[in-house]
Amino acid sequence: MKYVDEYRSGALARNIVREIRQVQTRPWVIMEVCGGQTHSIVKHGIDELLPEGIELVHGPGCPVCVTSLEMIDKAHAIARRPEVIFTSFGDMLRVPGSEADLLTLKSQGADVRVVYSPLDALKIARANPEKKVVFFAIGFETTAPANATAVWQAKREGVKNFSMLVSHVLVPPAIAAILQAPQNRVQGFLGPGHVCAVRGFGEYEAISSRFRVPIAITGFEPLDILEGTLMVVRQLESGRAKVENQYVRAVRREGNRMAQELMSEVFEICDRKWRGVGAIPKSGYRLRSEFRDHDAGRLFEVEEIDTQEPAACISGQILKGVKKPHDCPAFGTSCTPQHPLGATMVSAEGACAAYYLYGRHLRKEETGHVT
Repeated sequence: MKYVDEYRSGALARNIVREIRQVQTRPWVIMEVCGGQTHSIVKHGIDELLPEGIELVHGPGCPVCVTSLEMIDKAHAIARRPEVIFTSFGDMLRVPGSEADLLTLKSQGADVRVVYSPLDALKIARANPEKKVVFFAIGFETTAPANATAVWQAKREGVKNFSMLVSHVLVPPAIAAILQAPQNRVQGFLGPGHVCAVRGFGEYEAISSRFRVPIAITGFEPLDILEGTLMVVRQLESGRAKVENQYVRAVRREGNRMAQELMSEVFEICDRKWRGVGAIPKSGYRLRSEFRDHDAGRLFEVEEIDTQEPAACISGQILKGVKKPHDCPAFGTSCTPQHPLGATMVSAEGACAAYYLYGRHLRKEETGHVT
């Protein structure tokens, strides 16, 4: 395809790999933060194309995967209510909670609907004034502007039967948490291009300086990822640590100021619990008090829910870059996209789903490990 093929050139990819090999003198561990980057890496075999000693590990960059089990169970409790129309993006429907998923609840009679925008949910609320319409607002900073727009519009129009269950998470605090973890082995990062298109990368400069870690803000095509990897390896080899912008066609240092202003008007920063990772201070968004009439977390009093992850699931260690999907005994056997144990297998951006989709589980069956 025009404008895409130029970022997938095999000849250019081999040139970049050759340059990485020339620069590299020792092993390095680099984490790609975004789930979209993970899928591109596995789909195109970028991790296998890189020189030996350059290891890519997968971070907590899948918003579906890191939505806490408590929040998912709360969503399910709200969705069960007869007066509620519960709306969500489709990738949340099969994410397992403690007992079921939204698709199961729908089959049992709950009014659960897939939407493609929070404004679709607002439209449903306008059309169904006798119902309480709830939108499950998850995601990183990338989806926050659209969700903020829907809440802002609902308040402006006085649509009182529309609310959001907000579970937004923020990338920079998660990176800091990974770097401070005792088991951390990440030495450099491929930063999330889409997030930085909204927020810019000033916050990442503070992290790079504080932890002396190189970060390359990176796109999602094969050449983007290879070039970002080269940028990080060059810094590691020379002992430098700063933020470089590989994704110049989409990202500016200051980001999208208009989107940031809207997000600041509607949301405020809060502590947030991440599935498989735990609580991270100041790592989420919640609605400001001015929008409390549209805050589903406040409007629906859900009792404390006792949650428990499947014992066999190691998705938390995968999200922190400590292990990879093929390290899990359940991967490709008792845990598959059809019968997922954890969110990393069912989400469109999950690392386990990527490994399964592109056949890494077949190699595990044949050899006992994944190369």
